[in-house]
Amino acid sequence: MRGTFRLFICLILPIVALTAGAPSGARAQQQEKRIALVVGNGAYAKSPLATTANDAGLIAQTLQAAGFDVVGARDLDGDTLRKSFRDFIQKAQASGPGTVAMIYLAGYGVQLAGENYFIPVDSNITRDTDIPTEALRLSDYARQLASIPLKANIVVLDAARAQPFIEGGQPIASGLALVEPEPNMLVAFNAAPGTVAPEEPGPYGIYAQSLAEMIRTGGLPLPEVFDRVRLRVNEASKGAQVPWNEQKISAPFSFFERGPDAPPPEAAPDQVAALRNKPIRDLGVQDAYAAALERDTLPAYEEFLAAYPGDPLAKRVMAIVAARREAITWRRTYRTDTPEAYWSYLRRYPRGPHAGDARRRLAILTAPPEPPPSFAMIDYDVPPPPPQEVVYVDRPVLYFSDPDFGFAPPPPPPVYYLPPPPPDFVVLPPPMPVIGLFVLPQPVFVPIPVFVRPPVYVAPPPNNIIYQNIHNTTVINTVINRPPAPAPAPAAGPGPGQVNLAPAVAGRANPAGPAVPQAVAQRAALIQQGKAPMPPSATIQPTAKPGTLPGTIQPLAKPGPPPTTSAAVAPTAAPPVAPQTKLPQANTLPVPGAHGGPPTPPAGAGTLPGGKPAPGATAPTAT
Repeated sequence: MRGTFRLFICLILPIVALTAGAPSGARAQQQEKRIALVVGNGAYAKSPLATTANDAGLIAQTLQAAGFDVVGARDLDGDTLRKSFRDFIQKAQASGPGTVAMIYLAGYGVQLAGENYFIPVDSNITRDTDIPTEALRLSDYARQLASIPLKANIVVLDAARAQPFIEGGQPIASGLALVEPEPNMLVAFNAAPGTVAPEEPGPYGIYAQSLAEMIRTGGLPLPEVFDRVRLRVNEASKGAQVPWNEQKISAPFSFFERGPDAPPPEAAPDQVAALRNKPIRDLGVQDAYAAALERDTLPAYEEFLAAYPGDPLAKRVMAIVAARREAITWRRTYRTDTPEAYWSYLRRYPRGPHAGDARRRLAILTAPPEPPPSFAMIDYDVPPPPPQEVVYVDRPVLYFSDPDFGFAPPPPPPVYYLPPPPPDFVVLPPPMPVIGLFVLPQPVFVPIPVFVRPPVYVAPPPNNIIYQNIHNTTVINTVINRPPAPAPAPAAGPGPGQVNLAPAVAGRANPAGPAVPQAVAQRAALIQQGKAPMPPSATIQPTAKPGTLPGTIQPLAKPGPPPTTSAAVAPTAAPPVAPQTKLPQANTLPVPGAHGGPPTPPAGAGTLPGGKPAPGATAPTAT
């Protein structure tokens, strides 16, 4: 009997040991690390941007809530920006294969000869030949990131703006260049290739606010997040902006999950799928426009034009088609990179956006600017543009809001394509003042709905108070919304622009804010010690003066019932802008706290500077 028992023990112990070890091994394999680099450059000497630092602060905070280990900074010079990228790539290499890496860049971006560049705040660009030396070529870093065996890479360029640097000489194409993402990567632009976003006075850019909204929605696959962003931005900008994205990611990914207690969607999934799979010609014009935007392909837009050639929206869609066709044509030309290819492009677009690029490349290839009497046109992926389409790309910059074209405003997308924005994400007031050189602004945190949660398999990021408290306004507001401590008197050193650098040197502005990259902290320390010059364009004022609130607010969309105020970021170095129409003061609904009830705000957290109610504090009813 004892022998039988011993035999049983000998057999069962290894099984028990294996069973005990299996869950931890499975958990280790399922653990997903999330890392992000977020940069907002706005303090350009030549033409400052009002929203970019604030946009970066909003995206950093949103990614922190989704479990990302975020490093972020604003207004970086070229050396610090390059070192920050190198630090981030090294961090990705050390993070392991279960990692999702995301980069968000807000500022000025330009394209030159098929490559996209991000502009540091200290750049000195006056002609096209300055761009490769003064700016960062983004494909260099994208290729390095793609070579690391990670779960997914997400690169978001909120940088397609009318550039103010090159005013004479050989022109460059507007906006950003159409690119093909590297394997396992998604690339997204705030405006379609070859187009630019309109100027925005703040406090937020429409693209960043829409991206934050869709990330916080929860339960959306990665491609659908950006499809909805495109619809929301187009709606909120009244058609002036059409974002773009393309991806080669096979692994499933979602920023947040929706719990079983989440309210049902506006329309049944089967109904939505049936509508989305219908041919555009079988839809009404409003649904057809939304379907074409969501699919965002040249065939989808052309199908709309074939179905509704006389509709007022046809002009707008034709402009989108013109920009996309030209961008595809140039990408094929640049890939081929032969004299015949550039002559072929110039034959199609003699005054096109990339005509200057084509002539520059012909000169480099020592080919004559004019083709021989007969040459072989290269085969393009798209047919040549019809004459009525060329007018849209026969100009240096293409604006979808150009009054010369008489574009009709687009209709709001149907709810089964895009539900209305959450009431507390319609109007976002500015943040507290920024303390510390290079430190990102920090919005007043808007609690995420209690039924939206980070996936359970996400590895907790270090020193991240938001990740574990995304529904708890009391904890978050106590940390983020406390009044900033007065800055100490500046030490002897390089005179203008000195600020309190202790938070930046420590690597984190406060326990709730994103860490600054190591290169940024080192740069700040050297500036403080007088051992490095401060970029001329970085000597700027804090984002908001204590005790004041800008009198204008930027609506994302028409307030839905019942609207509320929520968190936003103020311009970092806003140029003078015309006053904007105020929205009516809205009611504020109580947001359930961590235990399901309305939290009690801490002392001082009920109002924003200037006496405006903060999220979680009641406000008078609009009249």
